[in-house]
Amino acid sequence: MRFMHIADVHLGAAPDHGFLWAKDRGREIWESFRRCIMDANEKKIDLLLIAGDLFHRQPELQELREVNYLFSTLERTVVVLIAGNHDYLNPASPYLKFRWNENVICLFSPECERVRLPELKTEIYGLSYHRREIAKPLYDDLRAEQNDYFKILLAHGGDAEHIPFRRASLQEAGFDYIALGHIHKPQAVIPKLAMYAGALEPIDCNDVGPHGYIIGEVQRRRVKLSFEAVCFREYRHETVPVTETDTVYSVREKIAHTVREGGAQHMYKIILDGERNPSLKLDLREYRKCGRIVEVTDRTVPAFHLQELKRQYQGQLIGNFIDSFGDGPQGIVEEKALRYGLEALLYSGR
Repeated sequence: MRFMHIADVHLGAAPDHGFLWAKDRGREIWESFRRCIMDANEKKIDLLLIAGDLFHRQPELQELREVNYLFSTLERTVVVLIAGNHDYLNPASPYLKFRWNENVICLFSPECERVRLPELKTEIYGLSYHRREIAKPLYDDLRAEQNDYFKILLAHGGDAEHIPFRRASLQEAGFDYIALGHIHKPQAVIPKLAMYAGALEPIDCNDVGPHGYIIGEVQRRRVKLSFEAVCFREYRHETVPVTETDTVYSVREKIAHTVREGGAQHMYKIILDGERNPSLKLDLREYRKCGRIVEVTDRTVPAFHLQELKRQYQGQLIGNFIDSFGDGPQGIVEEKALRYGLEALLYSGR
């Protein structure tokens, strides 16, 4: 038996609102989902697990039709899905009245239910959100039935407001695989047992790294797992070093080079770090023109040469200010006070 585990697809999301490329991002999320369906056919997947937040919010009827059509193109795959905290089942949710294809199974109860697939000798357990937040640890008391079926828990949550759970409880529950959703970064909670597939496409600038889905191959109740990246773009956090010799335009070229080397298709959060010339005023707005840059953070500090300044301004206000720190600033607070004070005294224009 082969399964594909996806989660947090967030169809309908429009990341990076206000940026020129934002409208492309919404389409790319749909396209990545379509690619998963195509991959499921190509890889002869028996079971597609969707661990919540297929949609970014309550789905529209036409969106459900589009998804259902894609499910209908699956040649051999059974789909099992739950609703997460973003696409939770409120009383007016179109989810509740929609008629799905025969190969689609929705575990939409607020309490854990089980579906048995004899042809795959597999059981899937799961429940859905009926409100945005659930603070109760609903998974901690679950126990899989003792039988010779391969048992999967389809779950969404893991923080204080969204069904918190204890790792020990999951490990003792008797499941052979736990398909998790809600956390957007792919990761193992319990190696080879409880896995977050992560968001199919990055949704937020902190969703760094590759994104995609998990493939599981089951033989004799043992599962072999692999991760497949499918995302069109990644968010990347890059630190660009700044030195005393840099100018506004040399820093701009460093940022542009970082984007070229990393790939212009990706989105970047740029962090400027180092010691700059005290008179240099970095142009953060200009630097955002270097590519798909969502944020530029300036962590540079002015490169003051204290002994030289003390000699130059001995007996004057600036020299006395430096002397007030004795042998030098003690700790981060005093260091910031010294730098801010010198910037004001030297470059305030007064």
